[in-house]
Amino acid sequence: MSVELIKGSHFRNLAISRPPDTYGRLTLLNSVGQEISRCKTSVRRGQPNPVYKETFVFQVALFQLSDVTLLVSIYNRRSMKRKEMVGWIALGQNSSGEEEQLHWQDMKEGRGQQVCRWHVLLEG
Repeated sequence: MSVELIKGSHFRNLAISRPPDTYGRLTLLNSVGQEISRCKTSVRRGQPNPVYKETFVFQVALFQLSDVTLLVSIYNRRSMKRKEMVGWIALGQNSSGEEEQLHWQDMKEGRGQQVCRWHVLLEG
């Protein structure tokens, strides 16, 4: 399964007035919520509308797609080791909403075609 995190929009840094330094983390979970694999984008510094355009490949068999969840989280890196979650969505078995469930369904039925959607993050 190939996943591309394309861009974000209207990210704010609530602590200070400059735009946040953000990165995305993608975590693939099995049917009982255990982590199978994870990866993250590089940090986009000082961008309220960051463009990531990074693609990640997860080893998932077609028959497993109904049993996994892809958790997409966006983090603001505040200082050396401190981070705060900007927001998240989940697609797959435990989708966080109807739009995410529809996106997953369209992807499963897409026969290898890319299915691209905007999603509104839930608060971290």
